[in-house]
Amino acid sequence: MTTTTEPQWLDQVRWDDRGLVCAIAQDAQTNRVLMVAWMNREALVQTVQTQQAVYFSRSRHRLWHKGEESGHTQQVREIRLDCDGDVILLKVDQHGGIACHTGRESCLYQRLEQDQNGYKWVSVDPVLKDPALVYAGYDSTSQKS
Repeated sequence: MTTTTEPQWLDQVRWDDRGLVCAIAQDAQTNRVLMVAWMNREALVQTVQTQQAVYFSRSRHRLWHKGEESGHTQQVREIRLDCDGDVILLKVDQHGGIACHTGRESCLYQRLEQDQNGYKWVSVDPVLKDPALVYAGYDSTSQKS
């Protein structure tokens, strides 16, 4: 993409030394934080162009279109940049109601709780779909754009 406005808005993002920026996906209706991921310049440009969330997978070292394997895509409604320029917020419609590979609505399903033995992480959100089935049988060619 070679528009004159692209470098200006992209250059306002404070990319880290790896060329990445933290990206938070938030449900556009409920405001619940669904997940945190990373974006590089190309992921952000593709997200803007397609209005579908595209991230950069640090473990796979490649772009990752959310839902490419599960069908649980994120339709982007709004994109915001924080005051420091180092966090992107995507307000999304989460298709399928599941953002997490564990089969939950949100990746942020563990809450720190205290009991008589100290603190521990407790899973407080239900599994909506068996994680083994989240990716089983999804045909990406049948996905509607």
